[in-house]
Amino acid sequence: MILLLYGYLGKGQGKMETYEYTVVSIDGDYANLRRVEEPDGELKLVARALLPQEIAEGSVVVYECLEYYMKEGRG
Repeated sequence: MILLLYGYLGKGQGKMETYEYTVVSIDGDYANLRRVEEPDGELKLVARALLPQEIAEGSVVVYECLEYYMKEGRG
């Protein structure tokens, strides 16, 4: 199945990217994130269950390999 997925994505399309996000706001079980590289970009709504417990408004998190972690380290 992995080979089929790779073939579907094509060459270079399967590469995992790394993105940094700033936590703009926390609303219950969700957090609004904005890419650091795009300060005027749209917000991304992410379930808090996917984010590190210690996040707060203004925190910077990194999204890499389908997971989020605090910028300071992977703890």
